[in-house]
Amino acid sequence: MNRKKIINQATSYTTKLLRNRFGKGPEAVSIYLCEQCIVLHLKNFLSPVEKFLLSQEKEQAFRYTRELIMKSMLPELRNFLTQQLDLKVVDLYYDWGMYNASGVIVGLLDYDLYSQSEDYKGKEQLHEYIMKATTELQKPPTWIDSWWINSKTLFILRKGTTILLEKELISMGYEHMLRMTKGKIEKALLEQETNLEPLFNKKIADLYVDWSFENDHSMIMYTFEE
Repeated sequence: MNRKKIINQATSYTTKLLRNRFGKGPEAVSIYLCEQCIVLHLKNFLSPVEKFLLSQEKEQAFRYTRELIMKSMLPELRNFLTQQLDLKVVDLYYDWGMYNASGVIVGLLDYDLYSQSEDYKGKEQLHEYIMKATTELQKPPTWIDSWWINSKTLFILRKGTTILLEKELISMGYEHMLRMTKGKIEKALLEQETNLEPLFNKKIADLYVDWSFENDHSMIMYTFEE
């Protein structure tokens, strides 16, 4: 299947799926496809109930509700990407930019994980920033790579950061709380320890993080303004 057809079908399916599950679909879904991953970037995606929860500072309730829906929805999305679009998805990640009503769903594709992607200006410095920020919260990554999906979207993939305490919390059923707390802290550390705007001469629009605890992989994704 050609690239344009994959993007068109994925856009249509994702919009309908989100509308059916959440009661309201995003205003727009932009889909980016490269060798390593497919990115579904959701814009203006916030229902009236979710707006109310956030206005009442009920972030935990907001995240818990979305977590439940996403957990039930992701297998269906993965099946569509794999069976209908013939994309070999090995992992799915997602995160929300709550206060600007954005979100991302990322499907990591079956590519040669340990073949480093091509170099770009600032890559080595970026990895140093990420290593420093990561080490303050968890184990230093055993492996890290990054690539530009397009001129506005930078993706970072890490492996081997999960610590023993986190594994125990997950086994005790606290994965949701761990994910929410860790996400908040890591975003704060990334904002504190990285200085990407002068490095890439671009203004950051959003930052997303997520973990595949089962595979001990984690993603960071930056979007930049035009």
